[in-house]
Amino acid sequence: MNDIDAWVWWLVGAAALGIPLVVTAMPEFGMLAAGAFAAAIAAGLGGDVVVQVLVFAVVSVALIAVVRPIATRHRSQRPQLATGIDALRGKQAVVLERVDSAGGRIKLAGEVWSARSLDTGRAFEVGQEVDVVDIEGATAIIM
Repeated sequence: MNDIDAWVWWLVGAAALGIPLVVTAMPEFGMLAAGAFAAAIAAGLGGDVVVQVLVFAVVSVALIAVVRPIATRHRSQRPQLATGIDALRGKQAVVLERVDSAGGRIKLAGEVWSARSLDTGRAFEVGQEVDVVDIEGATAIIM
């Protein structure tokens, strides 16, 4: 096998490792494909088989050791921009109809919401400003 054949085989291997990356969405296959691509470069520069395999192993392991923990950390972080009902928690609202533990109406973020008091013994009167503690279904829980 000559040097040209070796780098072509490494590129074929890199492409073959790219297919399961796309199908399974497992980033480890992409890191192995990058290692195969690096080995193809080593083969193209005239490195022997031992050098090619070492380049493949070192690049693949280095990428898995460095990139995977970073990706895991980013995947576990909550998004910084709250949307939907998460964005409404902690907002202030104005009481439109008396709100107690049985219910009532508030104006929250420009919309009319049904609401109930978090504290069962407390009632809020029309015009009073309240804080939204939680959203349960289509009902804002206020205090």
